[in-house]
Amino acid sequence: MSTTDRLRYVYAVTRPFDGVLPEGARGIGGEPPRLLRHGDLVAVTGAVAPEDFDEAPLRARLEDLDWLADTARAHDAVIAALSTVTCPLPLRLATVCRDDSGVRRLVEDGHDRFVRALERLDGRVEWGVKVYAEPAAEEEAEPAAAGTGSSGRDYLRRRLHARRSREGDWERADALCRRLHGELSRHAEAGTVHRPQDARLSGVPGVNVLNAAYLVDRERSEEFVELVEAASEPGVRVELTGPWAPYSFAGIADEEAPAAHEAPAAHEAPAAHEAPAAHEVHEAPAAQEAGR
Repeated sequence: MSTTDRLRYVYAVTRPFDGVLPEGARGIGGEPPRLLRHGDLVAVTGAVAPEDFDEAPLRARLEDLDWLADTARAHDAVIAALSTVTCPLPLRLATVCRDDSGVRRLVEDGHDRFVRALERLDGRVEWGVKVYAEPAAEEEAEPAAAGTGSSGRDYLRRRLHARRSREGDWERADALCRRLHGELSRHAEAGTVHRPQDARLSGVPGVNVLNAAYLVDRERSEEFVELVEAASEPGVRVELTGPWAPYSFAGIADEEAPAAHEAPAAHEAPAAHEAPAAHEVHEAPAAQEAGR
């Protein structure tokens, strides 16, 4: 299939920049991304097969979690490569145009929002913070049932103790989340709270009680990391990830823009928004975490 027969996958929008992408940068299908300049902006694109990325087959593909994760990893690899040479504005997973003309219309239609977002994101990175409530080791197992060498009164006493311990863990986790989010928000340019992750899907121990992202000036990142690492409470685990390209804040200048056509969400991930190019663009939800 020739390049002219393939759709255009748009990874990101950036300002023009000096230099080239790192050698070996590869996107979907193992192909190197291409830079398409339009005015004072650059779209980072790749050619993809219509049997995978046209609107109808894409909806079916989004139900295939293995395919979705592979696509998200390839998408993220391009964004990571861009982040080494410029400040990219990541677009949502599977933002697709019919051809280069459609990409130019995408850039043209969203120009003002793209420029505002790039100005806000320049020199900043995203850090992810998750807080988990974890039961103490001695409470993870169900208290021994009555009739196995202990009285019913002892069994009920242990049950009550375990319940109170769990309630204490939740109270400590809730208090830590409130305090930590407030403190981190004061040290960040912006912050957003995502839906907690389902442990049945993530496979991570504990109950996720805070799933947040923060936009932080690169020069203040060390201070931000120290604040997170200092947060600790018994029965509570705090995880820090990053620095990432600012996926969660790609729509920071586009809060009132009309939403483009979206395929159903098949995973949990922070959203980013961009202007649609009429009927020629279709997109799926953002997938920052799908490949990590």
